[in-house]
Amino acid sequence: VQLQASGGGLVQAGGSLRLSCTASGGTFSRLTLGWFRQAPGKEREFVAAIKWSGGRNTYVADSVKGRFTVSRENAKNTVYLQMNGLKPEDTAVYSCAARRESSLSPLGYDYWGQGTQVTVSS
Repeated sequence: VQLQASGGGLVQAGGSLRLSCTASGGTFSRLTLGWFRQAPGKEREFVAAIKWSGGRNTYVADSVKGRFTVSRENAKNTVYLQMNGLKPEDTAVYSCAARRESSLSPLGYDYWGQGTQVTVSS
């Protein structure tokens, strides 16, 4: 499975971005998809995840809850991370990942994509 993230960029605080991650080479509809981020000098943070069935089978980190939403469109092999109310502390490289196991755990991801930079100016 190959993953390609896109949609990052520079935005002012309070603004919005929507990240996309498109998968190829596997059975996308059965994968759990996750979003991680890593800021300079900080550990990687598990941001959000969504199981193959979508809907309520999602996880969003407390640090972004109420501002970020994860969703997926299986027909397009794509998972999204809608980010609203962005803050400077959201600045990081955001990466998507996929796992065969149906789990919202941050551990055990099988496939990783390259990240996309999100920069939030104050």
